[in-house]
Amino acid sequence: MSTARPSSTDLASRLLGGSVIAASDESFGDKENLLVPGGADFTPGNYGHKGEIVDGWETRRRRTPGHDWALIRLGTPGVIHSIDVDTSFFTGNYPPECRIEACGVEGYPSPEELAAPDVAWKEIVPLSPLKGDSHNEFTVTAQTRFTHLRLSIYPDGGVARLRVHGEAVADPRRFDGLTPDLAARELGGVVEASSDTFYSSAEVLNQPGLARHMGDGWETQRRRGPGNDWAVIRLAAPGRLRQIEVDTSYYKFNASNECALYGANAGTTPEPESPVWFPVMPRTRLQPDTRHYFDIADTEEVTHLRFDVFPDGGISRLRVLGSVEAAARRALALRWFNSLPAGQAQAVLTAAGTAADASAAITDRRPLGEGDAALAEISTLFGA
Repeated sequence: MSTARPSSTDLASRLLGGSVIAASDESFGDKENLLVPGGADFTPGNYGHKGEIVDGWETRRRRTPGHDWALIRLGTPGVIHSIDVDTSFFTGNYPPECRIEACGVEGYPSPEELAAPDVAWKEIVPLSPLKGDSHNEFTVTAQTRFTHLRLSIYPDGGVARLRVHGEAVADPRRFDGLTPDLAARELGGVVEASSDTFYSSAEVLNQPGLARHMGDGWETQRRRGPGNDWAVIRLAAPGRLRQIEVDTSYYKFNASNECALYGANAGTTPEPESPVWFPVMPRTRLQPDTRHYFDIADTEEVTHLRFDVFPDGGISRLRVLGSVEAAARRALALRWFNSLPAGQAQAVLTAAGTAADASAAITDRRPLGEGDAALAEISTLFGA
């Protein structure tokens, strides 16, 4: 059975490094609760010194004009597709309305710097009504790469969780001179499909960090018939593979017994049974509760991987170390630059040595494409 997964990432996830860096008020519920992994868990009648303990961000009752807000740094910048403002368990104390803005900036600005007048915040969710104890889903149409969000609630109240679904757009400078994990979620790698998600989702395979326990990996049900389990991954960028890490940590009696790896170079994700898959790593024995490292012989450029496990079982993490070829690096850079907010695009060009007036002119000419004369002027960003 094939289990398709949405090609989307929670860009604000705490697991990717997202953070609530400031809030106007958090009298009843900490702002950090907005990005806690997993759903809200509220126990009625459980009181502390500030009242009933809530699993969310909750502000005091506002007695003066204005509204409350929280400032979020995305764990990985990207293009946002939708936002879930989750008010689970907030029934008589949820905000009636919300508004969401986003911006894209270079570096690691402080909350005070993000409030400066030269930061261009763009409204991506207009003032909209909210329902209590509900998942309030909003579609975002902007095709811009953002780094920060500002959630405003009117006038006050409680929000349990904030999920920011979209597609990571990696900064191509993070690939230069390195051998990155091409499957990493924070760089744009996505688990597109898997054969089985009975105990847990295959999406954890490319999650940052080591697994914390057996429930923090991909585990399939016990296979009673022929065949084997598999997961299909779209890499963050096309590349040549150098080394694979297959981690079975915490799986002591239920680890996968063997694994194999197949690659494809395709514009769209191939079906698991497609003939375009070619072998990258032969069927190889695995040990329980072990981090395995396998060197990969030089292969052609790969855009997708099919990770087969035999016959079933558990895998904690999969890392795919490789290098990005020049043409792929150039294409990645073009997509990244074309999606930057205008102010950030100009800042990038100026930092690379382009004069301010030329930076503005090049930014205004976007989207740039192959053959654009401007690429020769900014070759340090896009390659020769």
